[in-house]
Amino acid sequence: MLTLPTAIPPDFGAGAVFLSVLVTQLGAPVPAAPVLILAGTMAAGGETSYAGLLVAAVIATLLADSLWFAAGRMRGRRLLNGLVRFSLSLDTTIRIARNVFERHGAPILAVAKFVPGLGLISAPLLGTTAVAVHVFLLWDAVGASLWAGTWLLGGAALHAEIVRFAAFVRANGMTIFDVLAIACVLFLAWRWLRRLQFRRWLATHRISPQQLDEMMKSSAPPVVLDARPQSVREKEAYRIPGARPLNLESSEALAPELAGRPIVVYCVCPNEATAKRIVEQLRNKHIYHARALKGGLDAWERHGYPVEPLSSDFHAAHAHVEALEADEDAEYTVRASLSK
Repeated sequence: MLTLPTAIPPDFGAGAVFLSVLVTQLGAPVPAAPVLILAGTMAAGGETSYAGLLVAAVIATLLADSLWFAAGRMRGRRLLNGLVRFSLSLDTTIRIARNVFERHGAPILAVAKFVPGLGLISAPLLGTTAVAVHVFLLWDAVGASLWAGTWLLGGAALHAEIVRFAAFVRANGMTIFDVLAIACVLFLAWRWLRRLQFRRWLATHRISPQQLDEMMKSSAPPVVLDARPQSVREKEAYRIPGARPLNLESSEALAPELAGRPIVVYCVCPNEATAKRIVEQLRNKHIYHARALKGGLDAWERHGYPVEPLSSDFHAAHAHVEALEADEDAEYTVRASLSK
């Protein structure tokens, strides 16, 4: 049986897995997967036990996620907004996560850690809901077991290849830990590079609350579109004065008379990825001159600018959009049934 070179400490195993998973689940932009794969390889070589590694990973995950869950209960959406704002992941959006959890509930925790970004905010997001603590812990343990078990088994399956690679690395005067450290530094550098490139793009596609306020006071005010999910509008029934409802998922085009006016769209997410997604979806509606409000409605309120209650016309417009979508779904169902 091939074993890893003796440069690997004999006590490397459950302790390293626990620490790596804990740091990752607490939000550090350092992936735990390489450590889990290496630990799985060691287990396949008989140097440690699968059970001990899996238990260490699950306990670390439950500890970190319980802290996030409790923080979500105490701080609510402001905590989520902060997580998304400072996350290195460009794919993380509260809107997508909220829609997923509203549709599937706590069982989605079983696969959340396999989805980039979703694993980070799943625990605090559920903390803002009425889900019971024991239900959260149950599904979080299931998800942690599946996630950690997958990487451990992957390391076991690649046992021979990883052992040969470790021997090659050692023959060249390094250790496997040096390789992991270099990979981690390169990973962080790549993510920060993407973030810098993305910020340059955002500089021409976002507008600050101060700029929007000045535009609204000018002789040619912009069209302001409210792109918040309906569930959020029901809980927070107010808007930027004069804002019109916008369903980003709908294929319905905007009114032609709006196409030539400046357009500013907002939601509740401060995440830059959300701003990009909004602009891209508006391009699908043939709107190429729209800009996203930096910080969304939260930033508008935080700067002390006025809001107004949602009008009956606003709700009626959204109800009309929902009715059209329901008709489209029904028509699709009928066509699918006839085609069978």
